[in-house]
Amino acid sequence: MKYLDEFRDPELAKVLLGEIEEAITQPWVLMEVCGGQTHSIIRNGIDRLIPAEIEMVHGPGCPVCVTPLEVIDKALAIAARPDVTFCSFGDMLRVPGSDGDLFTVKSAGGDIRVVYSPLDALAIARENPDREVVFFGIGFETTAPANAMAVYQASQEGIANFSMLVSHVLVPPALRAILDSPSNRVQGFLAAGHVCSVMGFAEYEPIAEQYEVPIVVSGFEPLDLLQAIRDLVRQLEEGRAEVENAYPRAVSRAGNGPAQAMIGDVFRVSDRAWRGIGTIPGSGWELAEEYREFDAVSRFTVTDIDTMESPLCRAGDVLRGQLKPDECPAFGKECTPRSPLGATMVSAEGACAAYYLYGRFRELEEAAQ
Repeated sequence: MKYLDEFRDPELAKVLLGEIEEAITQPWVLMEVCGGQTHSIIRNGIDRLIPAEIEMVHGPGCPVCVTPLEVIDKALAIAARPDVTFCSFGDMLRVPGSDGDLFTVKSAGGDIRVVYSPLDALAIARENPDREVVFFGIGFETTAPANAMAVYQASQEGIANFSMLVSHVLVPPALRAILDSPSNRVQGFLAAGHVCSVMGFAEYEPIAEQYEVPIVVSGFEPLDLLQAIRDLVRQLEEGRAEVENAYPRAVSRAGNGPAQAMIGDVFRVSDRAWRGIGTIPGSGWELAEEYREFDAVSRFTVTDIDTMESPLCRAGDVLRGQLKPDECPAFGKECTPRSPLGATMVSAEGACAAYYLYGRFRELEEAAQ
């Protein structure tokens, strides 16, 4: 697989591991921000190949995982309406709300469809003018341009039966929230390459300077991650706190200008609640006033939402980097991909799902025998 295998070369991986070994002299705690990076780290055993002095903790970089329970419950209420066709990416269908998930609604007769783009949902609305079509617009900065474009096109074409349930979150405020926490242990961050491909990395520079913490933009393949870890270790050992770009094939400092312009037209910064974390000021996007007619919450009166998290679920601690998934008492027992207690076990980018998928739960079973 040309252009992919070259970033998985075992000989180059050994070189990078050797450079990390050579650079490190003391323990360091590093956090990868993106759930896709978490899966790559666990799948390839990177956390076990790097020196024992390095502890990798997993951040709140899974957009499905941090979507508030209240928003999930609103999605369930809207999707259950007989006049609604509810469109979503597939990984949202099994995310548990207070009482069931979107599959539960679908099994009860709800018109729920998996789409691969918000523009697919817009096409459904265009083709079915007698139906209210709602798209579940979640994600970090990565998915925001396409979601903004769908709303913009709906406005331009006058597609009145299309709306979006928006739950967008932003990475930089989340990093600040982690660093401001009295219990924070993170000393360096691997920034998410796909987020930075849209937004660039200039907005991370004030964070690195203020908190004196190095940040390295990383891709997702094994060599990408090992290079970023090496660069973080070198900065920490040298007493530097800078933003470095270890993913130049996809990321520039300025990012994607046209995408940012589309986001800036359709969305406005707002406070946002994060599941398991709480409300972080200025950490989300909502539809701008001129596009508010396409807001599903405003269009459908969704009230009396009484959320209830599972008392056994420790996903919030996992998302804050305070707990490894296999340290949760419910992991692999009461909580599995077939019966998830939280979104981190069911999401394609969830840390708990990564630990379960790649067999970390078996080690717990073996240790107990």
